[in-house]
Formats: sequence, structure tokens, C-alpha cells
Amino acid sequence: MANSQANFTIHTHKFSIVELASFIDLTPWHRFGFTATNAAILEAVEGYSVVHIVDLSLTHCMQIPTLVDAIASRQDGMSRNIILEFRVIPSSYTDGFANLIEQLRVQNLVYAESGEALVVNCHMMLHYISEEALTLPAINPNPSSSGSTSSYAFDVASSSSSSSLRTVFLKELGGLDPTIVVLVNEDVDLTSNNLVCRLRSAFNYLWIPYDTVDTFLPRGSKQRQWYEADVCWKIENVIAYEGFQRVERLEPKCRWVQRMRNANFRSVSFGEDAVSEVKAMLDEHAAGWGLKREEEDVVLTLKGHNVVFATAWMPA
Repeated sequence: MANSQANFTIHTHKFSIVELASFIDLTPWHRFGFTATNAAILEAVEGYSVVHIVDLSLTHCMQIPTLVDAIASRQDGMSRNIILEFRVIPSSYTDGFANLIEQLRVQNLVYAESGEALVVNCHMMLHYISEEALTLPAINPNPSSSGSTSSYAFDVASSSSSSSLRTVFLKELGGLDPTIVVLVNEDVDLTSNNLVCRLRSAFNYLWIPYDTVDTFLPRGSKQRQWYEADVCWKIENVIAYEGFQRVERLEPKCRWVQRMRNANFRSVSFGEDAVSEVKAMLDEHAAGWGLKREEEDVVLTLKGHNVVFATAWMPA
């Protein structure tokens, strides 16, 4: 997991793939994003013969099989022979996924005239990139040691002092000319430099995972202890750490929308098919979960409170 690089006092369980899959199926927390963005991706890549998918997620690419299944089972009268190729590119949020960006730039994956699409799937991951203003000491003076290249490091170093690594990443992403970028994250603001503000935001949001766990895991079970320890880790990280150790830097949807627009992306509306599929998925879960539309975007709610948002973007 992305937070495994830091050494914190609360012990968290490292989920196996099977354990993680079972947790994902228990609530719509992740399935909401899978379902909504799969529908947006399907619409965006229609007519392309080759689709390159960059998966930036915490779920070990578990969305990809659901997307492939959706592509294969699309009801348009066409038969499809799908060939899958996987490649792992070592990269880290600590330098804004610099090595990933550079590898994509070098490979020049997108050839629209030859029917190739580039999809960037950002699921619960981008908030780990620092949103604090860049300062020279924060920039790695030896980019090769972290796998990033001189061109990306130059872009970071030459950015305005008011820019953040998060801003630089989004602008670099736009420079790759992706066919579609989908962004899913938790809808809460945990970035304030004021501890009291962060604590208030955490209190008003983190009751949701605790409330959720009551519906599917018995008290005292090992699985529940793992789940609650993970939430406790997040609380500790939000209120007890600063600088590079505070990695839980979630921002609300409105701020991500502004960031994407500033990076020269335009929003893509989720269609009625996407909304219908999400509603059908929510019917499989306990009462209280809901869906609402906010302009072009969709938001997962629990008892009327915003939980997770999903947005879709194309270069402007």
C-alpha cells in the first residue's frame, strides 16, 4: 500500500489479494468508483482498437478485470478478441510519480490516428502527492537516485514557488494527451495547516467507515480489528504528523475540480448508463447508501453525507 513507506506506531495489517478483494465486495466504497469510471472509460474508448490503461490505485489493479469484462460484454453486436499485456513501472507518489510520467512520455503511447487510446485511472491515490508549495530543499537534487529523469526534475524545479508537486503532476499528465483521465477519491478536506481544522474535518468524516463496519463485521472479529486499525492509522497520520510523514492529504471534490481545470482539462459528464449501473450496484448493499449528481460528476453518499466522488476529464 502507498502508506507503507512511513514508520508509524499503529500496526496495520497487510491485506492479501484475497482479503482485499473480499473487503472491496462488502461495501460500495471502491465499487462505486469502479462502476462509474468503467462506464465513462467505455464511452471514451469506443472505436479504438488498442487501449493503454495506466492504473494508479490502492486496489492492486482489481478494477481492471471489471473493466475488461465490461468491454468484452458490451452489447453493440461486435465480437472482441482481447489481448492483455501488463507492465509494472516502479514509481512513487513522493516525487509525483516522476518515473511513471517520464516512461509514458518516452514511450509516446498515444497514436490517435492509428486507433490507440490512453486511459489514466486515478483511484484513491493522488491525494498522497503533496499539495504543499514546492521549495528547493524538497526537490531531489539527484533525480536519478529516485528513478526520475532530468527533464521532469527540471519541470519541477522551474515551477513557480506557489506550485505544488500535485499541480506539477497534473500538468505533466495533461501533456501526455490522454484520451480520458478518471479521478476517484474520498470527499473530505484534510489538508489544513491548522490542526484544529484538520481534526474537525476528520471527526466529521471518519465516523463513516466506523459506521459502515457495523453492518458487515461482528465485534471482536479479526477482520474488524484490521479494518479499524487502518482507520486509526489514518486518524493518527492526520493529527500527529507533519511534512513528508503526513501522507493523508485528502482534498474535497471542488478543489480537485479546480486543480484539473487549472491543468487544462475539461470535465466529462457521466451518462445515464453510468448512473443506472451505479444505482444497480448500490441496490446490492445495505440501506443508507445513495448517489447524487453534482454538475457533471457523481458522488457516493451515506445517510446524506458525501463519501466518495468520481470525475472524468479530457484535455481541453
